[in-house]
Parts: sequence; C-alpha cells; structure tokens
Amino acid sequence: MTSPTRVHVESWDPAYGTPLSPDDALAPSESEVDTDVETTAWDPLPGEDDGVDEVWLVDGIRRVEARLTVDTADESTPPVSGICGSHAVGAVRWDRVARRSEVAAVAVERLAVVGGGHLVAVPPMAGLAYRSMSVAGTDPAELVTRFHGSMRTAEARLTADLADAGHFVVADGPVNDTRPRDVVGFIKTHRVAYLSGTPATIIGHLEPGYRSPLFLLGASGSFPRYSWYQRLAEGPAGHRWYGIVRCEVAAAIGLDRAVVLADRTAALLPLLAAPAHTDPRAPQNLVPIGALERHLRRELGDQALTYRALRTALAEVAA
Repeated sequence: MTSPTRVHVESWDPAYGTPLSPDDALAPSESEVDTDVETTAWDPLPGEDDGVDEVWLVDGIRRVEARLTVDTADESTPPVSGICGSHAVGAVRWDRVARRSEVAAVAVERLAVVGGGHLVAVPPMAGLAYRSMSVAGTDPAELVTRFHGSMRTAEARLTADLADAGHFVVADGPVNDTRPRDVVGFIKTHRVAYLSGTPATIIGHLEPGYRSPLFLLGASGSFPRYSWYQRLAEGPAGHRWYGIVRCEVAAAIGLDRAVVLADRTAALLPLLAAPAHTDPRAPQNLVPIGALERHLRRELGDQALTYRALRTALAEVAA
C-alpha cells in the first residue's frame, strides 16, 4: 500500500462537496479527445486580455421546497412521489470600464413535478404560482432530474438571448448549444479525466493567467466542442489542482475564434476569483456569480414561509 505524499484539506465548504468530486471516481472520458487541434507542443499558454468592455455571467439556483406523496385513483397501486420546487436563473454584467457588476436579468419559475405520469395542480397563492409537470417513471430521482433540467433549459435560453444580443457570456456548467456563439461554459467541478499522459501533467503546472492548449471533445459526435483548463488562483499550500477549472466552447465557433475566447478567459477570469474568506467554494465560484446567487436566493423568498403556504394550499385540495 502506498501513501499520498501530501494531504490537503479542501478550501470548499464540505456542504458543497469538492471540486474533484470524490463521490464519483474521476473516470477516463468516454468521449473522443483530440489533443493536437491547436498545437502538438503541450506547454502552458499565456492568456491575452483583448480589451472586451464587459462580460456577462449566467447562473441558476434551485430549491426543493416540499416532498409530495400522491394517492392515485387506482387503489391497487401504491402512492407516487412528487416535489414542489423553485429555480431562479439570472445574469450579472461585469462592466470593466466602470469597474462594477450588476444583476441585469432574473427569471423565477416554480414547478410541481409528480411521477407516474400524474399531474397535481397547486392552487395559486399570494406571490407563488406553480406549473404542473410529470415524469413517466416512479423513481424519486427522476423528479429532481426533470426539475434540474428545467433550470438548465432556462439558463440556456437566457445565455442564448444574451449572446444573440452581441454579448460575451460565461455560463455556469457545460455548453449545451451547438450554434457558433461567443459563449464559454465554465465547469468548476471535475468528474471526468479528459486528458492523460503528457497533456494531463500540464494541468498541475498552470499558473493564473495561463491555460492549457485546446483539445477537441467528441469530434464525430453530435456536439463537438473545444475545451481547455486554466487556474484561477494559487492557494496557500494548495494541491496541484487547486483553483483549476475547465472551460469549453461549441466547436461550431471555429478554432480561431475558440483560441481568442480561451485566451480571453485565461486572462480575465483570475481577476474575478473569489478570495478564500468570502465564498465557501473559493476560488472557483467567481465573485460576480456569488453575488448573483445571493440575489437569486432572495428572489426565491423565505423557504419556511413557502413550505407552510404549500401545506395549506395542498391540504385544501385534499379536503
């Protein structure tokens, strides 16, 4: 048995897991990976600030507010599960000229999701309106998956609208749009090992302001994309992957444009890295994103009051 050379306590609050996702093995990627699309010399590359005036950052939060058990009309079948939850999606604009950020777009949606193909209509409440949805299966995990998918769809819609308006957008999570837009997907949790051998060793040697060369994922699939790694900040006695994030753009944007956006994010995003004392997911949770998340939580309202309102409204339906 071998022992690690050094052991590190993660800077992330344990409630948020860890950027290296120990609950899931960092498994080799099943996607095609082409590491020679930009260069065959795998060395850290410096970012380049091309003077873009503003950056728009998009993120969303979700909250399960009540768990439901629904008796169906067929008494020979067991009750089915459901959830009531809300998600809020928004954008924050980082104005580099004015040196400030402001929340500029917010959308809140509330959903009642029930399994087994059933629908539950939640009566309207003061300031609360839930849309009914269903999933075919009865596994409670499907409910959360459908709920999360609704939030991701709302994030994608807002991201597309901003990009179509001519803005440069950094969106939380993988890119899910195949069209050639100036959108960078920002992935702060690592669950898959995309690189191996010499390219993989580069990641641990990146400095803030530098990035890895681009690599192409899924070239023959339906959604190819260019990706790269970069470090947001150095940590006190941090491990090799401290502050490392992965970014990606749709391959449809073209290699030349992908290089421009990769250089831009490598130069700019370290300027937004959260200091360790200000955010439980520092440095990966960028300062404007942290501010946006706090704003979105306020938009969702008080969870305890929402739960009580749901219990009252649904009790009247059952009666």
